[in-house]
Amino acid sequence: MSTPPSTRPEERTGPVEPGEPEDERTAPPDLRLVPAALATWAAVLCGLLGGPAGGIAAALVAATTVLTALVRSRLSARAAAPGSILLAAGGCACVAAVLITGHASVVAAHPLRALAERGAAAEVRIVLTDDPRAIRSAGGGDESGSARRSVLVPAELRTATAGDGHWGGGGKVLLIAPAEGWEGLLPGQEASAAGLLAPAQRPDLTVAVLRVRGPAEQVSAPPWWQTGAGTLRDGLRGASAATMEPAPAGLLPGLAIGDTRSQLPETEQDFRASGLAHLTAVSGANVAILTGAVLLLLRLFRADPRIAAAVALLALVGFVILARPSPSVLRAAVMGTVVLLALAAGRARSAVPALAGAVLVLLVVDPALAVDAGFALSVVATGALVLFAPGWAARLRARGIPPGPAEALVVPVAAALATAPIIAGLSGQIGLVTVVANLLAAPAVAPATVLGVLAAVLSPLSPDAAAVCTWLASPFVRWLVTVGDRAAAVPGATVPWPAGTGGALLLTGMLVVLLAMGRVPRLRALLLAALIGLLLVLVPTRFVTPGWPPPVWRMIVCDVGQGDGLVLATGVPGEAVLVDTGPTDDAVDACLDRLGVRTIALILITHLHSDHVGGVAGAMRGRPTGAVAVGPVRDPVTELAHLTRTAADAGTRVVGVTRGAVLTWPALRLDVLGPVDPPVSVDGEDGTAVNDISVVTRARTPAGSVMLTGDIELAAQDALIASGQDLRADVLKLPHHGSRKLSPRFVAAVRPRAAVVSVGNGNSYHHPNPGLMDALARSGIAIGRTDRDGDVALTGNDPGGLSLVERGDPRPAPTKRKQGAGKESG
Repeated sequence: MSTPPSTRPEERTGPVEPGEPEDERTAPPDLRLVPAALATWAAVLCGLLGGPAGGIAAALVAATTVLTALVRSRLSARAAAPGSILLAAGGCACVAAVLITGHASVVAAHPLRALAERGAAAEVRIVLTDDPRAIRSAGGGDESGSARRSVLVPAELRTATAGDGHWGGGGKVLLIAPAEGWEGLLPGQEASAAGLLAPAQRPDLTVAVLRVRGPAEQVSAPPWWQTGAGTLRDGLRGASAATMEPAPAGLLPGLAIGDTRSQLPETEQDFRASGLAHLTAVSGANVAILTGAVLLLLRLFRADPRIAAAVALLALVGFVILARPSPSVLRAAVMGTVVLLALAAGRARSAVPALAGAVLVLLVVDPALAVDAGFALSVVATGALVLFAPGWAARLRARGIPPGPAEALVVPVAAALATAPIIAGLSGQIGLVTVVANLLAAPAVAPATVLGVLAAVLSPLSPDAAAVCTWLASPFVRWLVTVGDRAAAVPGATVPWPAGTGGALLLTGMLVVLLAMGRVPRLRALLLAALIGLLLVLVPTRFVTPGWPPPVWRMIVCDVGQGDGLVLATGVPGEAVLVDTGPTDDAVDACLDRLGVRTIALILITHLHSDHVGGVAGAMRGRPTGAVAVGPVRDPVTELAHLTRTAADAGTRVVGVTRGAVLTWPALRLDVLGPVDPPVSVDGEDGTAVNDISVVTRARTPAGSVMLTGDIELAAQDALIASGQDLRADVLKLPHHGSRKLSPRFVAAVRPRAAVVSVGNGNSYHHPNPGLMDALARSGIAIGRTDRDGDVALTGNDPGGLSLVERGDPRPAPTKRKQGAGKESG
């Protein structure tokens, strides 16, 4: 006789806890609240995306559902149980639809809404609802090319004055403000600001966007708990900086409490590319790790489960204050609270109803969460951990794998698979290394998080004790940095995928089919054969691209995303000159690996913007480097200091080059043509001034000459023409990633037969300029673009045989920026 399903060992979700009935652990999850949560989410989405009309339509559908459920329950006793579930779903959706209709109507009728459409000037009094977030730009500047940094400031409106009107009351607003005078403010502080209104683009009940011209004024004192949290956060950052290198020191505060102020840009890029970015955002994982550590400690002392849950709840409140009660932190805290309440009740089956209840509460309190990607990722990941991970871990334990390794294996796999459709829909790509990277990172996350929080708590009492905690955490954090760095450097680590809701649904369907096939023994062999066949196709075409690099290559324009990275062959096997290094370590490192470059004779940095110098450490990784060269104007000074430290760590030096210098190798000559009349300094000037001091060189190769222009704009182009130098070259590297700021006179002076554009796929600056590309094509100039063609090679043994060869497989477009990120006109 077969074993009844309820007692099969592989379907148990774990050992029976003391005082817990056995059938409570083996019974299926309670899903009765799930339809209500999903219906409520759908109703709120209708109201947000469709405005008041969408909310009214959702309310009518929900009311119809309620009436149908009542009628079915009256007509048939058999339909009573399904009818009650349908009644609850319809009732919750109806209430949510009415509420969101009211919210949408208020936002639509807000006085600032119409003024924002006209771009009116306004003065506002606001209270910050979250930390100001830096707007990162690849070129080191904002939308106008300015080197001044900007921040996004989410806020709640108190009063507003625009034109002849003055209004009081609430409403969500988003400020785009200069970092100076805003980035140090805390949630809960009030401030006044003036600027120009702009329409809100996201359907999250934001009334308007205000582009602020100056620093915050009439700033109130922060709440005491925010001041205390700031002291603890600063203590953690200080202890991390004292005991670790810059990359892990910047990562630990983000990992533990979501403080990413010190995180290096290259670490952020690596984590995004490898699918580890969620580790630096406060989420349910932080809550689970912290409360789990508290519960484990209390369990060692055999504390009562209810007392343990109460202590864990107090720890959770303290963590919310430490991480700052922003919407994302409060969202994680609410989910953690309901799970703790389920624990206190001693009911493991309550986990799914607790999650559904959290969704209901959060959507009613903050309807804007319905369109928040972080909320969707959090809910889906938590649901996967509750529904699938325990069963998968039990099956592994039944096959002899110890409990700890079994759970460590299935948790990241379950979370990665569940969130993959959402991430694919948002980014338009699938990370092939994401699951592996999360598996490798998982063992280090919990100890690093707990030690980081402990260091923050101890820092006011004993800086030395905090430093000991960060020192103990350093091996785990270094491991995470290494995993992110190496995973991001894997060639072809992502594959394109249809973006949007359609792409997410397509991947969801495929995963459901694959999981269903995996549960049928007869289909497992077929599934395994299909996966092996897929690998046989993917590996040769994506990871071992045949015929690359092409024979007799003279220059390779590396696809480094939105930045520059050009490799010039010197004629010595395995040696090259590198002009700029792109924005991140992994992209340029991977390109040099593809080319078999083992030694770098010289790294020439055209100018000190992050999209040209950010990857210098990756370029020198494991490659002896003769020197790093910069131009006569060594600004911005902060970037120069970072470059100097990085070069010293790699055992090389920073040298200078000026106009008139000639650098030669067996098959390469570099003539330095500019800057023509460099200023003494451009520190503090805008991004255009920094672009115009780019080192301009002409590379002479056996295949022809190449004009390398950095990011020079119109003034520097005119200066080169006026200098009277011979600017002719066979190939023109378009300045500033194909920006519209290219003088026709400069193109005529160069007279190129071909042009190459180093530009990022899907970049937010709209580079390259379509009109410029069309004009060059009409002139008969062949064009190679890294955003469409991947790496582009210049090959040949003489100028007459010059040709451009594309590798294909360009780097995928980055995830779309949040609203408010600056755009640069192409």
